[in-house]
Amino acid sequence: MLRLVSYRTDRTAPTWRGGVASHHALIDLSEYAGVPPRSLAGETYSSVRSFLAASPDEQEQILAWATHQLDAGEQVLSLNEVELGPPIPDPEKILCLGLNYPEHAAEAQADIPPVPTFFAKFRNSLVGPTSPVSLPAVSPFIDYEGELVAVIGKRCKHVPEQEALAYVAGYMIGNDVSARDLQMQTSQWTAGKAIDTFAPMGPGIVLAADIPDPQALTLTTLVNGEIVQRESTSQMIFSVAAAIAFLSSFMTLEPGDLIMTGTPSGIGARRQRPLFLRAGDIVEVEIEPIGMIRNQMVAETRSQPL
Repeated sequence: MLRLVSYRTDRTAPTWRGGVASHHALIDLSEYAGVPPRSLAGETYSSVRSFLAASPDEQEQILAWATHQLDAGEQVLSLNEVELGPPIPDPEKILCLGLNYPEHAAEAQADIPPVPTFFAKFRNSLVGPTSPVSLPAVSPFIDYEGELVAVIGKRCKHVPEQEALAYVAGYMIGNDVSARDLQMQTSQWTAGKAIDTFAPMGPGIVLAADIPDPQALTLTTLVNGEIVQRESTSQMIFSVAAAIAFLSSFMTLEPGDLIMTGTPSGIGARRQRPLFLRAGDIVEVEIEPIGMIRNQMVAETRSQPL
């Protein structure tokens, strides 16, 4: 099973490179030379977004080439030799659904929403599948939210629900880390959601063809090895397709846009004994066959104002 990944071999590198991974190896997208270079800004295929911007025929050729190279072990890198980043480090939009599982709405003492409730995160929140999450000094009430993330593959607007999944490139895992006190200070949740490092994602994008039904997956979240969330995506109030239909009814969705589809019940703030994250805690979110992200919480490092 192929996955689209972003990676770097040098932790000091300022940008992430795009690759295609399988098992324990990856091939850099920029190695592909089968068609004239195309990109978002004059580059070759050097990022996952540039791959998503390619035509379906070009994507098929690239994936066939990558499969051959990976099978032959040519021009490949070991996944053990690289650092994986957020698969789409540069999305135009990160759209997040809230209250999208009935039991989560119940634990939050909220009514079932009549239409999808959504908010935004931004690129500053994105980190990779094993990167540390920085706990801000401004809040001691940091919570986890394991989620399925849909990646838009084609530009779209006014998409009927029955056609919506045709616009999905693939799926990955996310954790909508949240500062509950900041989130609830106002009717808008952004302050508690759009914090630096508060959107770990990965480990890679599994292509939509390999996940024909995104509503038939099991999501599991663990904190320090203890299962705190476990639910089927079949329980979503608004399916992936319904969310895309709703969002595209009033905004254009672009290749590489991310839709975080909401978290099930079991969040730390609503447990009988509240469970908020502390430095050293490890949060794992797993969805088969996508894989797992595993992020350690670290205390924020104070720095001088920029």
